[in-house]
Amino acid sequence: MSEQLSAPRITASYLENFQGRHVTIVGKVTQIRGEQATIDADGVVTLALNRDAHLTNGNAVQVIGKVAPDLSVKVLSAKDLGPNVDMKLCSAVVEVTHRHKDIFVSER
Repeated sequence: MSEQLSAPRITASYLENFQGRHVTIVGKVTQIRGEQATIDADGVVTLALNRDAHLTNGNAVQVIGKVAPDLSVKVLSAKDLGPNVDMKLCSAVVEVTHRHKDIFVSER
């Protein structure tokens, strides 16, 4: 059986704690420039896009990626969630998952 990928939900404030690890981030796309984009996930997160990432400025996106040493995120997959996402709710979910790590966060 293959090892299951652990990608805990985080916001920008948690990037430093997850360097070199896979994470899930939901944020609003604020800028797209070629192979890079920025999202607002309770702070600015720079994304290194793959060719399958199709983002729309102003829409929310769920990204699964790997946090680089410079705290950017290399995108493994991205899903456009549209313009009507409650970002406060997304942030609240992240806070709950980190407050109750024994249930939600798999440590490696």
